[in-house]
Order: sequence, then structure tokens, then C-alpha cells
Amino acid sequence: MDLTAAGGSATGRKRDADTAARVVGVDTCGSTPVVWRMADVKCCRDAGVVGSLVGSLARQPRQNSRLGRPLELLDEEVRLLAESGRAVLLLRAEGAGESEDAHSQRVKKHQEDLEQSYAEQRALALQEKKSILQRVMAEKKDEDSVREHFEALERNFSFPRSSMAVQLCTAQAGLSYHADERSFLAASWPLCQDERLETRFSVFRDLRRRGFYLTSAGKFGGDYLVYPGDPLRFHAHFIALCISMEALTPLSDVLAIARLGSNVKKTVLLCSPQESEEDVIYTSLQWSGMV
Repeated sequence: MDLTAAGGSATGRKRDADTAARVVGVDTCGSTPVVWRMADVKCCRDAGVVGSLVGSLARQPRQNSRLGRPLELLDEEVRLLAESGRAVLLLRAEGAGESEDAHSQRVKKHQEDLEQSYAEQRALALQEKKSILQRVMAEKKDEDSVREHFEALERNFSFPRSSMAVQLCTAQAGLSYHADERSFLAASWPLCQDERLETRFSVFRDLRRRGFYLTSAGKFGGDYLVYPGDPLRFHAHFIALCISMEALTPLSDVLAIARLGSNVKKTVLLCSPQESEEDVIYTSLQWSGMV
């Protein structure tokens, strides 16, 4: 029993070590960073990066209650992973894709494979129909009648293409990459380094260092929703609003965000990074009504 437990623990530690050593490949859709591979999504989650799933499910594409890959990341999440050495940006170099002839050959090969699969599935479906017919007519001794039924079945048998089983691809060959390819495709993150983004990233990094989980708070009028733990287990406690130390904020805006936080039962955090140090000053706001 002890050996089994020790082996299981060692296996778990090895899996955790492999996840920690994995480098996440971040692709871009326009200027939006996304993650496609399931192993990379798990690695992001283990690093405390939540992101948001924005893809449709292959078997349920006409609904939005449950979403799938890709995982869309905030710019701050990508930068935090990059600074810790756990992510690399994959750029689609111009001219690096396949030629038109190669693409045409792949399309032609795919069509041929579909036709072959259709023919095989049609033959199997016809054979199944014959087996059913043979069992039904087993009691009859008239072989000519059975033969006529078989011939009529072959003439009139219809197998619509909509009934054909199709393999759902869960991986794309173009997304496989190795260490040499990572170093070749690695590039600077497509982020505009302005004061506003630097303020947001300083706050994001400090809150993550303190063990909080963060997601976008666009629906709540802030920069981040702050969770005390995994968002799958906890509700957000704070709405973080990133403001530089020199910024002049109108009192009406402060009152508006404080009232909004009260309405959604969350505390508003005004987060201001210090220029000389890496510390961030936090000021909590709670609306208690008019006196």
C-alpha cells in the first residue's frame, strides 16, 4: 500500500513538474492573444491565469452558455507569463505558409478521403440492411423471393451523405511546435507601452503576487474583478480600478464607481502604483448612502 501511494505521489509530482516546465504558445487573432492547445490552457490555469473561453463547441455550435477554445487572454496575463518565462508568442511569418499547389493537393486528398469513407460506410450500411432482411425472411423457404428482395434493396438503397460519420479534428498540425521553432518565432509582445498599460500591469502583477485571481471587469466599469481564489470556487470580492498617482479623477466618477460597487455587492479598489517602488497603494471605497 505504501509503495502504491508513493508511486502515485511521484507520478503527480512528475506531472506537476512537466506542467511547470511547459512553455505556453500564445497565438494572436489580430491583436488579441489566444491559446489553442489544451495543454497550454491547463498550464495557464496552473499559473493562475484565468482568461476567457471564446470559441464554440464543435457539437453544440448554436449556443453560448458553454464555450470552448480558444482561450482569450488579457494583455497583462500574456505579459506576466512572458516575464516569468512561461509563454512565447507565435507569429505567422509572411510567406511561411504552404503554397497554393500544396494547399490544392491537401484539399484534393481530403476530398478523396471523404469519398472513400462514404463508400465504405455505405457498404457497411447496406450490409446491415441485408442482415436485417435476411433475419426477417429466414422463415420463408422461397429462395427466389429472398433473392428478389435483396436485388430490390440494392437498387433502391439510399445512404444520404448527411448520415455519414465525420471525424471531428481536435488538433491542427500547424499548431505543433518544438523548442527550435519557439526561439525562431519568439518576438516582442504586440503591446503599446504607454503609461495606462504600465499602470494596469503593475497592479495586475502585484495582485497576482498576493495570491488573488483576476479577470476583466469591463461589465462592472472597472479594470479587473479580483477573486480571493479560483473563480470557479469564489465570487469576486473587489472591483479594481487602476489610477496613476498623478491622475486627477473627478469626484463624480469616484461616487459613480462606489455606488456601482455597492449595487453589485463588491468593494471598489482604487489601485495606484508608486513610481519609485514596485508597491501599489490600495484605497477601498464603499457607498453607504447620503447622510
